[in-house]
Amino acid sequence: MSNFNIAVVAGDGIGPEVMEQNIRVLDKVGQKFGHSFKYEYVKGGGCAIDEFGEPLPQHTIDVCKASDSVLLGAVGGWKWDTLPGDKRPERALLGLRGALGLFANLRPATLHEALKDACPLKPEFVQDGVDIMVVRELTGGMYFGEKGRKQTDMGEAAYDVEQYSVKEVERITRTAFEIARKRKKHLTNVDKQNVLESSRLWRSTVLEVAKDYPDVELDHLYVDNASMQLIMRPSTFDVIVTGNIFGDILSDEASQLTGSIGMLPSASLGEGSLGMYEPVHGSAPDIAGKNIANPIATILSGAMMLKYSFGLQDESKVIEDAVAKVLNNGYRTGDIMSEGMKKLGCVEMADAILAEI
Repeated sequence: MSNFNIAVVAGDGIGPEVMEQNIRVLDKVGQKFGHSFKYEYVKGGGCAIDEFGEPLPQHTIDVCKASDSVLLGAVGGWKWDTLPGDKRPERALLGLRGALGLFANLRPATLHEALKDACPLKPEFVQDGVDIMVVRELTGGMYFGEKGRKQTDMGEAAYDVEQYSVKEVERITRTAFEIARKRKKHLTNVDKQNVLESSRLWRSTVLEVAKDYPDVELDHLYVDNASMQLIMRPSTFDVIVTGNIFGDILSDEASQLTGSIGMLPSASLGEGSLGMYEPVHGSAPDIAGKNIANPIATILSGAMMLKYSFGLQDESKVIEDAVAKVLNNGYRTGDIMSEGMKKLGCVEMADAILAEI
């Protein structure tokens, strides 16, 4: 039996209720395969502001650092929209990424066969399926570069510096290559090296790292072309590696190919096995507590945790297969409901997944 300590930041809005279903699924998998998961619940986001006056208490950081992995629910909501930027619930997410040294954001975009009709593209564009992993650099680029304002002869100007070091590019590129090795062995690097000096360093570093991965096919796209190709030929992509701002945009674009944001998990990884796993969707306070939220993204985030932090490939696949079977059997939550399908609530959807496990 393997024992794992997991920090749980359930968050705000629908976060706690979808997280509860995720825990149920993980416990069932643990029982099936002989693993023990111990959970320690800590506050982060709006609920932490209400209780402690800050979005990310030090106690939460300490517990997360001491854990084997972190599960995060959605944070935020209109209740806290008037707070200044450094006091908003979203600072919990950014703060945890920084405190845990998480530099790689993994955003899979998979179009399940049963949900092809929900994809906004014409059927011929996705007839070969969509299974993309976007690997986004998370702690560099203009989001974290020098920024400020100054006076010019055109009036006040603002600037945000896009900067990357060789080491930053090397580590995210190696992460992407390792993931590609376990998939279809195809990596697409996305940059803007025809214009940006930071992208020229990025491209040259990617090419240098590629020498250690001769078994993985590598190609390159400028970001503007990549955004177009994601729509025109999404089935040809496997793994995409790119910088922070490009990855932020492209991962959201790729997510729309799946038909619903409620289906999308994500992972944030660092140098070691410690990672943070969360659904892509927001806290949706308008539907909180109504048993109508889609728990699948959070459940699939738990599956990613098993795979990437704990190395439990078979256990992760059991969850992914159970989700696929439930969808193939016609079960849907409201956000993915279509004619002829059977509508389930949040708890009932988890019940159906548990039954398949």
